[in-house]
Amino acid sequence: MGIVDLQPLGKGKYSLMMEAIAGYGLGGSTVALFARVGGGIYTKAADVGADLCGKMEFDLPEDSPKNPATIADNVGDNVGDIAGMGADLFGSFAESTCAALVISASFISDKGDGGCLYYPLIISALGIIGSFFTSFAATNFMAVDQNEKIESTLKWQLIISTVLLTPLLYVAAKISLPDTFTIDSQEKTAFHAFGCTLVGLWGGLIIGAQTEYMTSFSYSPVLNLVKSCKTGAATNIISGLALGYKSTIIPVFVLAIIIFVCFKLMTYLGVALGALGMLSNLAISLAIDAYGPISDNAGGIAEMSELGEHVRQRTDALDAAGNTTAAIGKGFAIGSAALVSLSLYGAYCTRVQLAVSIQDKMVFACLLIGAMLPYWFAAMTMQSVGTAAMDMVNEVRRQLQDVDIREGRKDPDYRACIRISTTASLREMIGPGCLVISNKQ
Repeated sequence: MGIVDLQPLGKGKYSLMMEAIAGYGLGGSTVALFARVGGGIYTKAADVGADLCGKMEFDLPEDSPKNPATIADNVGDNVGDIAGMGADLFGSFAESTCAALVISASFISDKGDGGCLYYPLIISALGIIGSFFTSFAATNFMAVDQNEKIESTLKWQLIISTVLLTPLLYVAAKISLPDTFTIDSQEKTAFHAFGCTLVGLWGGLIIGAQTEYMTSFSYSPVLNLVKSCKTGAATNIISGLALGYKSTIIPVFVLAIIIFVCFKLMTYLGVALGALGMLSNLAISLAIDAYGPISDNAGGIAEMSELGEHVRQRTDALDAAGNTTAAIGKGFAIGSAALVSLSLYGAYCTRVQLAVSIQDKMVFACLLIGAMLPYWFAAMTMQSVGTAAMDMVNEVRRQLQDVDIREGRKDPDYRACIRISTTASLREMIGPGCLVISNKQ
């Protein structure tokens, strides 16, 4: 179907079509909730349980085949860090796309500017193309022959994808948007839409670079945190909390600038386009985020297969770099979620033609309740991890009391630990899931 084919539908039909599509984003975010949080409960229950008992009580090496929770721990890396993050970013991408479509449909006039509905979809398509060429460059022109090059190669993939996507986003605006169109009685051009996506794209790069700087062992923040460990756990905790709080300063300022510029250019539609711009190199972000869990799993397999020490040293180097770059993906997830939430709010206000004022007593009261909900949700999930971890510790302790298992003459019951993590991740999601879904109604 060509762009002009949408014109005969009329403005009202556009709104109805996009309102139906909005359910797609809601479904994606709901599944992402269970994949992200349920996967997190699974992996942390196995990880904490295996370490507290196997490593600390029985002095077993990490990922030792004698530890009954080893396989559950390795599986958890895939469930929580790969499937969970993928579902999380997919939910953000789906919601931002739906928000842009809903708002665009409300602004379509009878002059044939229905092509703006294609703009969010073309951004996604060109993002895949740009990420493909970025991966090709990384695998064919940036050989990693030293441990020091691992982290820089992954970081350069994000930079290259951002540079490649800049002209592609301009092409998307030119081929899908009319020369001029009207938003809130103001005449806009394709360059305004391109500006919104451009701000989001480069803002995401800045957030990713800031996250990498604050979490990499190559820079002063982490090196200073290492020094604080020499004087005990108390100073380590204090310094770590301070570092975590400081790490939010620049991302919040970047998000504020993105929101201001995008809203100035194209109101709530601009915010939705800014979120899409930030997520346009989603494929690269997911690849960088998956690097750490894959390397960690490789190290676990090497340990369980009793390969040489040099193999484990190599996988540990890959894992260390992967843990840092994985934080970049989390920065994208959080930053895009902030833009998506505002764009969804804008889509709602635009669709129902509602003006919401914070001075309204009901709005202000609900605002306070909404600000409390993340803490309630976090408390429930942390308690869930603690409960599941205790069950895991008891099971690992019970099995390792068998001398034959500790000496390697008998295989542990890996299935029992996998069952504990699986059951806990499903059972403990009931409360947090009900909390979130009930507040969506």
